[in-house]
Amino acid sequence: MLVLKRLIAFVASSLAVLSAGSAIAQTAGTGQPHPWQVGLQGAASPVMHDVVWFHNFLLWLIAIITVFVLILLVLVIFKFNAKSNPVPSRTTHNTMIEVVWTVVPVLILVAIAVPSFRLLFYQLKVPQADLTVKATGKQWFWTYNYPDAKIEFDSLMKQQKDLKPGEPRLLAVDNNLVVPVNKVVRVLTTGADVIHSWAVPSFGVKIDSIPGRVNETWFKAEREGMYYGQCSQLCGRDHAFMPIAVQVLSEADYAAWLEAAKKKFATVDDAPKNAVAAADISTVK
Repeated sequence: MLVLKRLIAFVASSLAVLSAGSAIAQTAGTGQPHPWQVGLQGAASPVMHDVVWFHNFLLWLIAIITVFVLILLVLVIFKFNAKSNPVPSRTTHNTMIEVVWTVVPVLILVAIAVPSFRLLFYQLKVPQADLTVKATGKQWFWTYNYPDAKIEFDSLMKQQKDLKPGEPRLLAVDNNLVVPVNKVVRVLTTGADVIHSWAVPSFGVKIDSIPGRVNETWFKAEREGMYYGQCSQLCGRDHAFMPIAVQVLSEADYAAWLEAAKKKFATVDDAPKNAVAAADISTVK
């Protein structure tokens, strides 16, 4: 009886911790990691909202299965030991049990597969874009090109001495990728040398940048602000020092930035006017 009470208390406390963890995940910081953060970054795009929902759904499902198996194990240990059952059962077959433990796992897998495939197709099917940006991964920085506006610029991590108040170390860059709020942004990405990966957690975006191949993804930022990511594919010595910074502006502010960017970053014959030669880039740490 005492063991059963302890088991019930353990299950109750586990569910409480799980519920708290899910709540913390929902209120986690948006745009960048935060101290003591548990769970995913806050969602700032339709795709990420679905990712968070699917994550929490799986978390509860796995927790319920784990608790159920734990209860079965405890019952077996204390109810079907040699002391409680000096004469063991000789049952060798039970059709109903075998049907249940075959059908129930299949139903659980189907319940996981349906939203999983839905989310996968939602991520991969790019809707009609309002803006197209090309991100090229290089060792070890990003080059962004706006083909419709004919501008291109490099984005390198800021050194610690150049950080402004409030800018995060190892995430802030000298030239942010700038996009308008509530607009579908189509991202084309490739690698100039080795495989990189363009990832922004709050947008639910992570896609490989492969030399000789152009991959595409999309996001729609729902709120203005700064959103940070990093190269998520081990790409060499300074892999840890090629962050991604996306600045989301209102339509009016974006239009003003675009006009200034056309003068500062204009391309000439498809080549950036102020391109930074790779040989001239020193290691940024």
